[in-house]
Amino acid sequence: MENTTRKLPIVERDAWLQPVEEHINRRHAQYERQMERIAGSSGSIVDYANGYRYFGWQRDEALDGWWLREWLPGAHDVYVFGDFNNWQRTEIRMHRDSAGVWSAFFPTAMYRDRLVHGSLYKLHVHGDNGWLDRIPAYATRVVQDEATKNYTAQFWNPAEPFDWRGDAFDASKIGSLLIYEAHVGMAQEREGVGTYREFTDKILPIIKRDGYNAVQLMAVAEHPYYGSFGYHVSSFFAPSSRCGTPEELKELIRRAHELGLAVIMDLVHAHYVKNLNEGINELDGTDHLYSPAGEAGYQPYWDSKLFDYGKEEVRHFLLSNVKYWLDEFHFDGYRFDGVTSMIYHHHGYVTFDSRDRFFDTGVNEEALLYLTLANRLTHDFLPSAVTIAEDVSGMPGMCIPIADGGVGFDYRLGMAIPDFWIKQLKEVPDEEWNIWEMWSVMTDRLPEVKTVAYAESHDQALVGDKTIAFRLMDKEMYFHMDRASENLVIDRGMALHKMIRLMTISTGGQAYLNFMGNEFGHPEWIDFPRQGNGWSYAHARRQWSLAKNGLLRYAWLGDFDRAMIRLVKKYKVLEDGYAWNLLMDERNKTMVFSHGRLLFVFNWHPTASIPDYELPVQGPGKYVPVLSTDERRFGGQERQSMETEHFSFPAKGDDGKDCARIRIYNTSRTATVYLRKK
Repeated sequence: MENTTRKLPIVERDAWLQPVEEHINRRHAQYERQMERIAGSSGSIVDYANGYRYFGWQRDEALDGWWLREWLPGAHDVYVFGDFNNWQRTEIRMHRDSAGVWSAFFPTAMYRDRLVHGSLYKLHVHGDNGWLDRIPAYATRVVQDEATKNYTAQFWNPAEPFDWRGDAFDASKIGSLLIYEAHVGMAQEREGVGTYREFTDKILPIIKRDGYNAVQLMAVAEHPYYGSFGYHVSSFFAPSSRCGTPEELKELIRRAHELGLAVIMDLVHAHYVKNLNEGINELDGTDHLYSPAGEAGYQPYWDSKLFDYGKEEVRHFLLSNVKYWLDEFHFDGYRFDGVTSMIYHHHGYVTFDSRDRFFDTGVNEEALLYLTLANRLTHDFLPSAVTIAEDVSGMPGMCIPIADGGVGFDYRLGMAIPDFWIKQLKEVPDEEWNIWEMWSVMTDRLPEVKTVAYAESHDQALVGDKTIAFRLMDKEMYFHMDRASENLVIDRGMALHKMIRLMTISTGGQAYLNFMGNEFGHPEWIDFPRQGNGWSYAHARRQWSLAKNGLLRYAWLGDFDRAMIRLVKKYKVLEDGYAWNLLMDERNKTMVFSHGRLLFVFNWHPTASIPDYELPVQGPGKYVPVLSTDERRFGGQERQSMETEHFSFPAKGDDGKDCARIRIYNTSRTATVYLRKK
């Protein structure tokens, strides 16, 4: 293990962290000690994280039968029952070992015809909270009875293992991440819950066609309330059965890999559902099995339970879960949900106004340790894997390699970017937008912290909020999105929708994310079936036909998104890092910046179109437009010719030095990208 007496690189590179070097060293030393313990007991963290190969149902060939094991240290008595014993609760008693693990053995000779693939079962647990029927924490399949709505675990043992057919996909080979965030259940146009098969057949080709190279799946792990969007997990090792079987999810991932798409799982380890009937809360009869005892184990803002990251068995459970989805389902990495809530006892509900906030008693260092171990495990098991942190606080070291003293995430979500756009649209008329503020928000990141930029995600699409398209065009979308209609609100909305997305992808980070349907301005929010809407699925779906309809403007927005993605990929914009700022003209609301051979000109002014507008360029040459938000093919007016060539000429800059410049027709509410040709 590394010697933490040396100065860690994270401190060497950042003078701002030197006053808190002791804290950083202590955190890193905690990680090293834990890794030493893991190495001593298991050899490696990859071999350590094998809970899913010990707990739950495990085949024993030597004894010719099946073991069922569950960690329930606080339980007084535990039985297993199911359809294989006519649901007799107290017939098959489990036995407890010194570590609090309860087990039962099912010999093949006795259960060959009774314990079969698809058999239903539960645990009958006697604890401090009485006698309760429960679902094991390590259940890999959980199904809901349509009549009673009760959930039951299912013995899942297909006759043949899933054939991955030589799947050897390597996410590191696809280039900069262009992520399509998706929810399988609501991805279909029909009203109802979409399936893994439908997503495989219908949606994966759309994602591929649109140019994205990664799909981020929400709501994978089983959750009892559909409207939670998958964020109140009940069974951490069971893929949601409402969308199909585990094999159908595996087929989705295998097909995605064939198409060159990485599949990232939205992993929820920040909390879990408090339900007793479906989840792991009080599974052994105590309130401190997976959680801290009392109020410390409750997340009041989300009405859910918290994990006790300081407990060895809990860390083992969660780390085993990390390895499980990579191993069994071939996921290519994780977006870790709710990282800010995890790493602070106050869950981030403070103002991060000083360095002390990242190192005071409000920090949950046990959660930080867990996340560091999770990143180490992920990258050791699958070196090509991607990990993304949903952290809004800006915790130092979050995306710094572990060996350098960091937590080890590959990316952070640029959550300030959608917040900025929504604030602008809600509070500031676009004629008053401050382009310097815009530039600052888009580029406010440390060079070594890779950021996933996005203008909006599922958060902005939910009931109670509005998508960018809906904020821009509101009710007019229902009446004037046909191509024959003339409407100033729609014209403005479409122009800004395209500009906002192009600005975000070209300045906001090293990766980009879009939530499904938002690329073509999906007109409606997401509202899952509930009592208040008559249990309707009308708003829990995506209306792909809107973008396919040749009479509607949605297709133009979708066409622009494809062209934008194609441009970004072709010229490696995301790999280029920070955009190079060439001009900020506040009077005319115009900003000019470059990425390699590409020149980006954004005129945010609502009315000022300026002929012969002179601007600096990155070097002498011929500049030709290759993409404009105002092109007719994207629903614009095409007020400037896409065939015009702009030749540079020498001029004196503000610093008195010679620089190359060009003149263009700088049209209002338009972003144009030019290619430099020498």
